[in-house]
Amino acid sequence: MRDLSRRGVIGLVGGAAAAWPVAAWAQQDGRVRRIGVLVSGLSAEDPSWQARGNAFVQGLQELGWGVGRNLRIDYRWGLGNVDRLRRSAEELVALAPDALYAAAGPATTALQQATSSLPIVFANVPDPVGAGYVDSLARPGGNITGFMNIEYGQSGKWLELLNQIAPRVARVAVLRGQGIEGTSQFAAIQAVAPSLGVEVSPINVRSDAEIERAVPDFSRHAPNGGLIVTFGVAGASRRDQIIALAARHRLPAVYFSRDYVINGGLICYSTDILDLYRRSASYVDRILKGGKPGDLPVQAPTKYETVLNLKTAKSLGLEVPVRVLTRADEVIE
Repeated sequence: MRDLSRRGVIGLVGGAAAAWPVAAWAQQDGRVRRIGVLVSGLSAEDPSWQARGNAFVQGLQELGWGVGRNLRIDYRWGLGNVDRLRRSAEELVALAPDALYAAAGPATTALQQATSSLPIVFANVPDPVGAGYVDSLARPGGNITGFMNIEYGQSGKWLELLNQIAPRVARVAVLRGQGIEGTSQFAAIQAVAPSLGVEVSPINVRSDAEIERAVPDFSRHAPNGGLIVTFGVAGASRRDQIIALAARHRLPAVYFSRDYVINGGLICYSTDILDLYRRSASYVDRILKGGKPGDLPVQAPTKYETVLNLKTAKSLGLEVPVRVLTRADEVIE
């Protein structure tokens, strides 16, 4: 597989290696600061987490923090299990770190339940106000702040992109999770459907078995069908299942994350997740220097990316339009 990227390949950085330029600021007291990192659904070995985690560490290094020099990072893994996530959050809080870092919403919830005093920075969360993490985006007000990974309005672009890459698609199933994030994303998709002459219908995802039933059923009753997978549907545990179902039933699919595309999915339009993790290090830096989470406004995404898997497009018999190829930030062949 050959990976062509306009922005180049981001190399993984070692936890203790400090090859990146550092800021002029440096601690004068010689004390090693401590961060506790809680990861919701990905394992330490998952390439997706390795890229995200290293982007976060890179961001810290660029701000003058070096693991083994003036910083220690303790990691815990939820692996998609609620009880394990809760226990892991409690373990990190017991270490009394200077700051806690939550990778995704479930990790944020677990840390919020474990402490109301230690500062928490989250990344990869869609609706922190709706989830009850902060009072408002501008004034979080408590011990939590961080970086959102989606603005619901971008969801309509998924249907536009599907229409461009597979113009024959007339009916689209939208896999959505429960709660406000699923409803809001579907509403944005539904709003643009009439102008494209496409019928959209939601598939509410509550279990693996439900996905296994619903996608084939949709395919049987929807010639010229397509698929949109929204944020909140599935972590790594369901990713391969959904990609395989889309391929088996020859459904062109647009995904909320590049993780699906690099693992065989067709195309995504998403927040540049590595940029988000790198940027989120700036809030950890500010807290380590004495800042308060309640004074740091929640940050919205600033960079987006389109990633296309050309091999998958060919397997579906799709002739990718030039305008889709030229808008792609990354093309996997």
